[in-house]
Amino acid sequence: MKVLTHLCAVTMNPDRDIIEDACICIEGDRIVAVCPTAEMPEPFRTAEHVDCSGKVVVPGMINTHTHLFQTLLKGLGDDMDLKKWFSCMTGPAAVHLTTEDMATAALHGCVESLMSGVTTLVEYQYVNTQDDMIDAVYDSFDQTGIRGFVCRGFMTTGEDHGVPPALIEKTEHVIEHTRAAARRHNRPGGRVQIGIAPCMCWTVDPDAYRAVRKLADEEGLFITAHLSENAFEVERAKESFGTTTAQFFDEIGFLGPDVLAVHCVHCNSRDIRLMKMRDVKVSHNPCSMLYVGLGVAPIPEMLAAGLTVSLGSDGPASNNNHSIFHVMKFAALVPKGVHEDPTIMTAEKALEMATIDGARAVGLEDEIGSLEPGKKADLAIMDLSESIWATPLHRVPSAIVYSALGHEVTDVMVDGTFVIRNRQHTVLNIKELRAASQKAADGLAGRAGVDHFKTRPWRSVTA
Repeated sequence: MKVLTHLCAVTMNPDRDIIEDACICIEGDRIVAVCPTAEMPEPFRTAEHVDCSGKVVVPGMINTHTHLFQTLLKGLGDDMDLKKWFSCMTGPAAVHLTTEDMATAALHGCVESLMSGVTTLVEYQYVNTQDDMIDAVYDSFDQTGIRGFVCRGFMTTGEDHGVPPALIEKTEHVIEHTRAAARRHNRPGGRVQIGIAPCMCWTVDPDAYRAVRKLADEEGLFITAHLSENAFEVERAKESFGTTTAQFFDEIGFLGPDVLAVHCVHCNSRDIRLMKMRDVKVSHNPCSMLYVGLGVAPIPEMLAAGLTVSLGSDGPASNNNHSIFHVMKFAALVPKGVHEDPTIMTAEKALEMATIDGARAVGLEDEIGSLEPGKKADLAIMDLSESIWATPLHRVPSAIVYSALGHEVTDVMVDGTFVIRNRQHTVLNIKELRAASQKAADGLAGRAGVDHFKTRPWRSVTA
């Protein structure tokens, strides 16, 4: 048993209580009590106490979309449209990725996520040029202590639109490879689960989506899929299906409460109604969509329709980091500008999207996403009082979303165990990890022929 004492608890419980001078009592991997420190249950008065005076504790945050291999590509995709970004940089890098690169990138990305308060991560792994890559990523989740889903992504077509042939796979192989990985790794209540992730509609055959639905039903797998990410996808969907991606998915029975739809930038009102009717969840990635200039998702409209909307960083090749703090701020601010309405989104809603709504998006709202008795002890401790950016402090949700930069996080717990302590990972040496990542990134950029993007001329005005 252990107790975190004298903290400010941002509970995210149904009443959204913020409890000052609170304590969080933990036994094993579960929260037993969240209450004022003076009201600590008797059995915990002699337990191990961790003094959190002056600190704020939030539920561990949930990042519902990334591509971990792209950790090695930070800064190489700046100021490119999506076609050039993929065909000239990300695609070639993906082809030349090794299993060792994948493992290093995943370790770095998982630790980077933990250090910004993320305790649950959804990995969309669409590079599987070697069959052991999915195991390498699973092992990285296991080693770092993060919770999450390693979703086996794939493409079965798309060469005409710039998909490298080495990334195109046979549907039968994808299904059996995913089934084998799931049976190897998944167990009830396991911290890390294998899922499946078909890529964009112009890179996946219609029958492959049907096969994914069948596999998910048979094996109980979580599904995540890109949906209406950009205008090009909308055009290809109309060309291939005669309708939108969401409406095609509904026609073939693909949609359901186990589906996390990513981006949804160009969803129309009918798409949104269908997604609500099927209880599809959404992963909103505002930073990456702005980075590659794809547009702004209709999030206020989705929320008004009652959809569950979570937050994702997307891969660092289209964001340059995994910080959920940046994502929260963009998620709160962008709708205000688009709609010219400062009331349309709040800091509180952005924090909900990163916590309890993220938990709903991955089907774990009974386990994570809030600080409540009976839930998993997944939490992040941050020191806002010592942050020059977050002080003077008046409103905690505002300070977290609008002022904090992420390094205010000092400690992170998953399953009742500290995985980040005093801004250091409890198992991995961060300095050594940074060095390994830089070496892997330099090697990959050289092999893929994209290292010239590192030395582009200074560009004040884009061409």
